[in-house]
Amino acid sequence: MSKVLIFGHQNPDTDAIASAISFAYLQNQLGVEAEAVALGEVGEETRHALDYFKFEAPRVVETVANETDKVMLVDHNEFQQSVSDIRDVEILAVVDHHRIANFETANPLYYRAEPVGCTNTILLKLYKENNIEIPAALAGLMLSAIVSDSLLFKSPTCTEEDIQAAKELAEIAKVDVNEYGLEMLKAGTDLSEKSAIELIDMDAKSFPMGDKQVRVAQVNVVDVNDVFSKQAELETAMLQTNEAEQYDLFVLVVTNILDSDSVVLAVGNPIEAVEEAFNVTLENNKAVLKGVVSRKKQIVPQLTAALTK
Repeated sequence: MSKVLIFGHQNPDTDAIASAISFAYLQNQLGVEAEAVALGEVGEETRHALDYFKFEAPRVVETVANETDKVMLVDHNEFQQSVSDIRDVEILAVVDHHRIANFETANPLYYRAEPVGCTNTILLKLYKENNIEIPAALAGLMLSAIVSDSLLFKSPTCTEEDIQAAKELAEIAKVDVNEYGLEMLKAGTDLSEKSAIELIDMDAKSFPMGDKQVRVAQVNVVDVNDVFSKQAELETAMLQTNEAEQYDLFVLVVTNILDSDSVVLAVGNPIEAVEEAFNVTLENNKAVLKGVVSRKKQIVPQLTAALTK
């Protein structure tokens, strides 16, 4: 069998990268020749975690069928969020914590999906179930993913399982969860050198909602003005992306990691769906979303409901 490539979603975040690395390590320990790869360059937050625990970033691939005929997916399942030639390879396994949509296979596969805050919380269970010891550095990287996805346990997606997994991994990695976690999250909020197109593409996912194609991007900050000082450029970039990629609606969510609120910026059609979804009135195309931090739980379901009435 050719080498199995393991990867997370496009525009990978810390969980996507850490999941690929930790699942690939597990597979290799179980006798499967596997390599973690990425569907995009890593961001500052992920780079901080990789550097802290001395990991190289996985190499970036645009296609996989030219290298292998077998893959495993982590931290995603929807085909529009995956590699461009995903339909040309066999999916052997999926480990994920998102909704299941736009996914089908010709052959049976291993599929593990649980409603927890982070894929690495599930992966910790897989290590235990297979009696595989987690090296200290890898435990630190897995911890980083949980901190990232849960916003240091402040996200509504965070479960007690995530908290306990983080504590266990922190003990193996020998780091203080809160001290390291805040340091890592802050590392990901330095956006001063980012262009408008880079900001809207850092952590963006596409979703079919009814008969509309919606792009939802999210960036974490400690001061939302760092992003909205570029609002005109952001709107231009979002409109250009809509036209180029045939999205109907582009929604950018700027989340303040310190006060756990967000500001939404929307362009496209029907923009009224954003107002309906969050019970707000857009002024200058933006509105404050109090207490909203999770795209998975507090943004996508609400937009989907508004667009599928």
